[in-house]
Amino acid sequence: QVQLMESGGGSVQAGGSLRLSCAASGYTYSTLSTLCMAWFRQSPGKERERVACINTISGLRYYADSVKGRFTISQDNAKNTVYLQMNSLQPEDTAMYYCAADSRASCRRNDYDIWGQGTQVTVSS
Repeated sequence: QVQLMESGGGSVQAGGSLRLSCAASGYTYSTLSTLCMAWFRQSPGKERERVACINTISGLRYYADSVKGRFTISQDNAKNTVYLQMNSLQPEDTAMYYCAADSRASCRRNDYDIWGQGTQVTVSS
């Protein structure tokens, strides 16, 4: 069964950048069995938010309004890895970030099939 592992989190000052990585094992994600990959985030007391998602076949990408223009999701099919480049980070971006995969065609959804363990991102003002 597919497993996802996030990495790249850490602590940065406001205005800084981080790049998160999500490595998939157990399968090749660029197949019809795993059409969508996404990044979610959640902080204590707040609802989980879908930050970005990508259709691994078409390459179409979608972003939450809160991060549009600052974050970029990308993929490296050869490495079965999805990235989240985060620029101009703000304190409100502080959260646990999770990678997720789903077999359905619509990436703009929240009920993904497979989830990673998460990586913490902390932004100080």
